[in-house]
Amino acid sequence: MNTKVNLAGVELKNPVMTASGTFGSGAEYSEFVDLSRLGAVVTKGVANVPWPGNPTPRIAEVYGGMLNAIGLQNPGIDVFVKRDIPFLKQYDTKIIVNVCGKTTEDYIEVVERLGDEPVDLLEINISCPNVKEGGIAFGQDPKAVEAITREVKKHAKQPVIMKLSPNVTDITVMAKAAEAGGADVLSLINTLTGMKIDINRRAFAIANKTGGMSGPAVKPVAVRMVYQVANAVSLPIIGMGGIATAEDALEFIMAGATAVSVGTANFYNPYATVEIAEGIEAFMKKQSVEDIRELIGCVK
Repeated sequence: MNTKVNLAGVELKNPVMTASGTFGSGAEYSEFVDLSRLGAVVTKGVANVPWPGNPTPRIAEVYGGMLNAIGLQNPGIDVFVKRDIPFLKQYDTKIIVNVCGKTTEDYIEVVERLGDEPVDLLEINISCPNVKEGGIAFGQDPKAVEAITREVKKHAKQPVIMKLSPNVTDITVMAKAAEAGGADVLSLINTLTGMKIDINRRAFAIANKTGGMSGPAVKPVAVRMVYQVANAVSLPIIGMGGIATAEDALEFIMAGATAVSVGTANFYNPYATVEIAEGIEAFMKKQSVEDIRELIGCVK
């Protein structure tokens, strides 16, 4: 039985990976999860310099999920290269680095620094606020998506995954823009924008007012967007958004995703990723599916 999948020439032993920002860079979860059992580990966003993130409180539980406005707090590329890459290299898994920035130059600086590091793929987080454009995310304007994809591709030595924001009118327009810019892989969806109000304090539950909504409630939206994008472009897709079980993951795969990322579920079930990988294998055995590729995009 074959569970291997291919993302732009990088072979993963199975399609299950972590979603950026929900797994640190692996160390926090390594006592629960044998990272070698995962197709890949996707790191927390890494910027060219350390980012302090947003003021607190920056997480709130909501019905069917959670809101977060961490603000991409991270120690910066220097610490990441020195501390996190050597840790991940101990395991037989692929390393995908999530890259964030406030300007195109920021992204390029990180991408160039990673050029000679032993990492397998770069995931470019274009939900970051583009400072030069007055804070609108790179991923909300197709021209900006195409331009930043093209620039990153010029400097990247590893294949480039563009992570799409769902906070747009038509996700396929953004997917086509990333494809036109030369993206190798797409990942979607990033969080939906949400808000929670504490009625007793008559105040926002999160200091930032709004936050990114993730968890089971976003899954039907994410499955729909993955299906649309899979039918609009010819790039491999990493699907994510509310995946908590093997059944959830298989929905994304059947909708057209080559691989899947598990995010919010890690917070309440640190074993989720391995359970999902095992569950996919069990489903394949039960259904006599010899090769996982039979399932990718099988629902038309």
